[in-house]
Amino acid sequence: MDIDTRLLRYFAAVAEEGHLTRAARRLYVSQPALTKQIRQLETRLGVELFERSHTGMTLTEAGRVLAERVPGLLADWDAILRAAKGGAARAARVLRVGFIASAAHEHTAGIVAEFRRRNPDWQVDMRQFGWLEPSAGLASGDVDVALVWLPFPDQRSYRLRELFTEPRWIALPTGHRLADRSEITFEQLWDEPFVAAPPDSGAWRDFWIGADSRPPETVVVGALAHNTDEWLTAIGNGFGISFTPASSARYYPRPGVEYRPVTGIGPLVVGVAWPVVGDSNPLVHSFVDCCVAVIHGD
Repeated sequence: MDIDTRLLRYFAAVAEEGHLTRAARRLYVSQPALTKQIRQLETRLGVELFERSHTGMTLTEAGRVLAERVPGLLADWDAILRAAKGGAARAARVLRVGFIASAAHEHTAGIVAEFRRRNPDWQVDMRQFGWLEPSAGLASGDVDVALVWLPFPDQRSYRLRELFTEPRWIALPTGHRLADRSEITFEQLWDEPFVAAPPDSGAWRDFWIGADSRPPETVVVGALAHNTDEWLTAIGNGFGISFTPASSARYYPRPGVEYRPVTGIGPLVVGVAWPVVGDSNPLVHSFVDCCVAVIHGD
């Protein structure tokens, strides 16, 4: 019997949290999507893994047996997968760096140049990922290290170094009722439709539309976007507005889209992250050191 490892990861999170909502938040997926995946796993196995109640999810005997073994199985599989992919990259003397959107912005080129200066025999393979992969390739083992926006799914499973913060601005269509303001308060945006990532993004989507910082009844989604181009097109067409880093005004100027600073909501954080197994890789540590040196002048 073949079982998707994603189903096992979802099961392990629910077993540890004992609650669907908390597990969904941790995994950055929607609760309905998580419920569907757990049901699918139970169907594939032919056993019930949880007893459901209004207070949470309790493991059945079958669930307890599985919960004892799944973490080790997943850890072994991750190690095998990362070793195989990492081995190929090391043989080619390539460091795989994941990123989303503009990565570390203007610092990125300097970081790569500094890494190559320190490691002249190595190349850097920059790999861009869409909004449905907020770990920028870490979760799949496709990269050795990643420049990420915090928070991202299951980030406590990785090593992290915060690099810098950035004010949260709003992107809105030209002609919007608030476009003539030099600064906009968070509460002024509560009744506005937002351009959001797909529902399966869960808490990742909630963070980027500010749903984690305002009453739930104020959240309205006007359009979905899977990447930056879809996002800009939806905003320019007047389907909604969206939070974005202040740097987007520099990186993504587009006719029909305006950017304004927002008060009353916290900043965004850019960090560098790597898997625990990367602790033994000197090239990963060299890249992290280069990030710190270039951004902070150390």
